Amino acid sequence: MYVLGIESSCDETAAAVVKDGIRILSNEVSSSLQFHQKYGGVVPEIASRMQLETIAEVADSAIKKARVKLKDIGLVSVTAGPGLIGSLLVGISFAKSLSLSLSIPLLGTNHLYSHIYANFLNGRAVELPFVALVVSGGHTSLFYVEDFDRINLLGATLDDACGEAFDKVAKILALGYPGGPVIERLAKNGNSGKIKFSCSNTKHPLDFSFSGIKTAVLYCVRRPASGVQRRNMAQYAIPHLLRQAGRNTQYADIAASFQEAVIDVLIKKSLLACKIKKAKRLVMGGGVVANSRLREKFYAEAEKSRVKIYFPDKKLCLDNAAMVAGLGYKLFRQGYRSNLDLNVDPN
Repeated sequence: MYVLGIESSCDETAAAVVKDGIRILSNEVSSSLQFHQKYGGVVPEIASRMQLETIAEVADSAIKKARVKLKDIGLVSVTAGPGLIGSLLVGISFAKSLSLSLSIPLLGTNHLYSHIYANFLNGRAVELPFVALVVSGGHTSLFYVEDFDRINLLGATLDDACGEAFDKVAKILALGYPGGPVIERLAKNGNSGKIKFSCSNTKHPLDFSFSGIKTAVLYCVRRPASGVQRRNMAQYAIPHLLRQAGRNTQYADIAASFQEAVIDVLIKKSLLACKIKKAKRLVMGGGVVANSRLREKFYAEAEKSRVKIYFPDKKLCLDNAAMVAGLGYKLFRQGYRSNLDLNVDPN
């Protein structure tokens, strides 16, 4: 069965064709990132307008690259949420029009669950049940997955998402947007043990909080080198040398120490979830899990705890439509369908 996936939850416009929920025949992604960079984050209105302009072309490209025809498509699977309302509406409206005009089924999927399903693409298989961690720019969530129609939330961030914290720290360090890749590159030249950062404690042991560590980085950067308190906070300035990030040892140490602290708390809570649920498998998903240092530490710590860990291919960590098509096929085979009154679920 050929499934056309549509993903438009944030700044990407994506379409993919996946066969039988496993084999990726095409996976096209168009990003409006360059239009958001000067604002230091995604501007919803810009994202939805770009998606409206490009979605038909991206879907057409996906179908052509898959070497199938529209009449061969057996299901249209589309992200219904969570995400930006305007962006989700573009994808859902387009998917509805295809479903209606081609008289084929429509199915709305959950964006976070799709990130988990990315581990099942290209012939990979993970035995159920398992604990899953999704870490992205907008979400940091732990789940217990018994099946893809039985997913229970174990814990989530109470404030900033992990990826959002990376973006804000990058802004503090004047490194630009998005923050994840540039923090990772800068951290490679730093000493992760130089500065002791930590994430805030949470009442529920499986919840996360990243706003505190972001603020700690801000105070670290603003601290006068002489130790003398300045009278005017506006006088604080990030050194011009910081723009040459790779040459600035002080800020490389900050980046490395921040990254290490964040990774450590992700590992601690994920393995605790595995212990609580007596799960021997941990599945990862989301853009942040493309981080090489995160993968290295997770593999090492999971092995110590005798937990088998799964990561999707790095190209499938970021938002894409192949994971949407794959999850759609899985749920469709379990009997799920959506009507033309399908609406967005932004949360």
